[in-house]
Amino acid sequence: MSKIAQTPQAPYYAVIFTSTRTDDDNGYGITAQRMVELAQQQPGFLGIESAREDVGITVSYWQDLPSIRAWKSNTEHLQAQKKGRSDWYDAFKVRIAKVERDYGL
Repeated sequence: MSKIAQTPQAPYYAVIFTSTRTDDDNGYGITAQRMVELAQQQPGFLGIESAREDVGITVSYWQDLPSIRAWKSNTEHLQAQKKGRSDWYDAFKVRIAKVERDYGL
């Protein structure tokens, strides 16, 4: 599997989640993997990319804004968001952007 998401022809949307973590894992790794698996099952999901060093960045790609809203309100995802706020993140930022063009090698 490629580490770079194979997205369709633009336009589509990107949800960019940038974070800094606390020192406590407390189930983070297992939950993060579950969220990827769950997102992949959602209508409108197109792909995901993630990297972590001092700052973590995960970009998920979606067909449209209603698909993003549905993912944000997924019950299991809501539980993970709550745990993230209370236990896993020192800080985070979510950005939603429309991808107008993409190209690459």
